Amino acid sequence: MRRRPLMAVFSFLMAVALFGLAIAALGIAHQLLPRQFTPAQQGKITTWEQLRRWRALPAGQIFPAKVSYALSARTVEANQGLNLTATRLGISSSTGCAASLPATTAQVIDKLGCAAVLRATYVDSTGSLVATVAVAVLPDSGKAQSVANQLGAESLGAKLALVEPLRVTGTAAATFGDEQRQQSAVTSAGPYVIMTVAGYADGRPHVRHSGHPYTDLEMGSLDSGLARSAQHILNPSLPTPNCPGAPGC
Repeated sequence: MRRRPLMAVFSFLMAVALFGLAIAALGIAHQLLPRQFTPAQQGKITTWEQLRRWRALPAGQIFPAKVSYALSARTVEANQGLNLTATRLGISSSTGCAASLPATTAQVIDKLGCAAVLRATYVDSTGSLVATVAVAVLPDSGKAQSVANQLGAESLGAKLALVEPLRVTGTAAATFGDEQRQQSAVTSAGPYVIMTVAGYADGRPHVRHSGHPYTDLEMGSLDSGLARSAQHILNPSLPTPNCPGAPGC
């Protein structure tokens, strides 16, 4: 009769011991599995990867010597589109936000934390059009999108003053200044705000309607091509951050 209580106690102790071993095994297995990042952590890591590119990449890689852009077949009313190439004339040595942006733009962008502005100027293959592309560095994609939305919602007159044109002495952009702005555009890509401004290489001042639809379309395509190039280089598609190692990566 005494054996039954003893056996019950023994069984209970064995069950507790086995349960403890199971919990310990699960803990060890969890430690050995690759670390999993939460969505918030993944977002922070992705932003960090994107933000480091403007410092890590050489200026000549951010702004390539040649940038391709195109006019669609429908635009040129032909059987096929027209592939064009813009050539880089110069890169600004200054990255200061205030020095690179008009006061109206700087007022919007400084409120959300502009860290730097990178600029370069290009000329089209005919030497008749010039354009400056600028990349403003913001803390994250949300702030960059907010800046782009605010600047894009401004009137035409304000949009023309998005970024200071970068003059390049001794080139087709030697006279490219505030008065020569013809078209501007703005978009965001990750933590970057990409702004472009285009005009004529002959120094003519801004005209509301050029009277040359093809030239206006090519100017817009030049702006878009430069913006896409900067977006592809600074904000590429990145894989979801994962930690492939053991405990603590």
